[in-house]
Amino acid sequence: MTEYDEFPDFELPGYTGSSTFQKLPQVLDEKALATMGAEVAVLGAPFDEGTSNRPGARFGPKAIRAAFYVTGDLWSIQSQTEVFNRIRCVDAGDAPVVPSRPERAMRVIREKVRRVAGSGAIPIVLGGDHSISYPSIAAVSEVRSPRKVGVVHFDAHADTAADIWGAPASHGTPMRRLITEGWVSGRNFVQVGLRGYWPEKATFEWMRQQGMRWHPMTEIEERGPEAVIQDAISEALDGPDLIYLSVDIDVLDPSVAPGTGTPEPGGLQARELLRAIRQIVRRVELAGMDVVEVSPPYDHAEITAAVAHRCVLEAISSLAAKKTGPAASVGSPP
Repeated sequence: MTEYDEFPDFELPGYTGSSTFQKLPQVLDEKALATMGAEVAVLGAPFDEGTSNRPGARFGPKAIRAAFYVTGDLWSIQSQTEVFNRIRCVDAGDAPVVPSRPERAMRVIREKVRRVAGSGAIPIVLGGDHSISYPSIAAVSEVRSPRKVGVVHFDAHADTAADIWGAPASHGTPMRRLITEGWVSGRNFVQVGLRGYWPEKATFEWMRQQGMRWHPMTEIEERGPEAVIQDAISEALDGPDLIYLSVDIDVLDPSVAPGTGTPEPGGLQARELLRAIRQIVRRVELAGMDVVEVSPPYDHAEITAAVAHRCVLEAISSLAAKKTGPAASVGSPP
C-alpha cells in the first residue's frame, strides 16, 4: 500500500474528503437503502422560506454535516458503545428543494422522507426551518400507519399558530397542521422547553382543547430537567406505538446556540438536551427525528452547528447501544 492509499475517505479529517454526515456512504435510492438494510438514514431539508424572523436555515444541513472532527468507527463515551459498526447508517442526501417554490418544497421533502421511511430506515432530517417538520412527520405517520406516532418536541415556541401573517404554512404552524389534518393526535404531542412571549394565550387554549401536553422552562427550572424528561417520556408513550423526535435548536439558550432564527433567552443547556435525547431514544421506538432552525450566518465559531450535529449523533449512538447493549468498558453509561 502506498501512502496515497494509506487512509480511506471514512478515516480522513472532517475538513477534507466527502461531505456526508460523518463521511457515511451516500445512498440516494430507496431501493438500495432497502437492499442494504440501512437502519438509519440522515437526509437534508434545506428550506427556510417559512421563517418569520432571521433567515439562513437553508444552509443548516450543510453546516451540521460539516460540524465534526472525529471520523471512522466511533466509540461513544456517553452511551459506552461502538456506533457505526453496530448500526447500518447512511447519508441519503437532500430533498430536491429549489428556492421560491415553497409548496413544491413541502411536497418533495415529504416524498423524500416517505421514500426513506418506506425503505425501513429511520429518517433523521436536517433542517431547514421548522416548517419542514410538517411534511416529515406526515410522511412518517403515513408510512407507519396503522401504528400510531407520537411526537416529543423540544422548542422555545409551540409552533401551533393557525397562520403567520395569513400564511398557514410557516415555521410557526407545523404542529397545528399535523393535528388538524389527523397525522398525529393532539394528546400524543408532548412539548418541552417553551418560554418567551409567543404564541398568544388563545393558541394555548386551542392546544389545551386538543389535549396537548407541554413542559415550559419554568417547570424545568422548578422541578429539574430529569423529572420533566421522565414525565415527557411517559406521556409520549401514552398511546402511541412509535415516537418522532423534533428538536428546534432554539430550545437551547442562545449563549450555547446563537445561530438560529428566533433566539429566546433562558433555554436549556447543551448537556441537558443531549442527555434528554439519549434518555428518550433508549426508551422509545424511534420512528424518525429532525433537528431544525440552525442558521449558520448567525452562528459563532460553529457552536450551534456542532451541538445540532451532536443531537443527531447522540440519537444514533443510543440506537446502536439499544440494539446490542453497551459494549464492555470502564465507566457507567447515563
